[in-house]
Amino acid sequence: MREDRQRLDKWLWFARFAKTRTLAAKLVASGFVRLNGQRTDNAAKAVAVGDVVTIALPRTTLVVRVEDLGERRGPAPEARQLYMDLNQDNGALVSDPDKS
Repeated sequence: MREDRQRLDKWLWFARFAKTRTLAAKLVASGFVRLNGQRTDNAAKAVAVGDVVTIALPRTTLVVRVEDLGERRGPAPEARQLYMDLNQDNGALVSDPDKS
């Protein structure tokens, strides 16, 4: 793989969206991850700086832009430097039906 690219499962693990690389690969294979708006089930898909990754988690959906490729799974502050959160209000993306 080119130096300016990284495997999707590896990047998700480095950015601390999954506890293990195996769980990151399962998250991708299960269809819960989109890369630049396109659903992918290939954990080896290449990620580059500037790509937008959407992750559907049990209670929320995260939309992040890749800011850097990781070299290791470091502490949380180091992992947060790998992406920029694109969620507008940092809340749920589904509107509340009680509010009009």
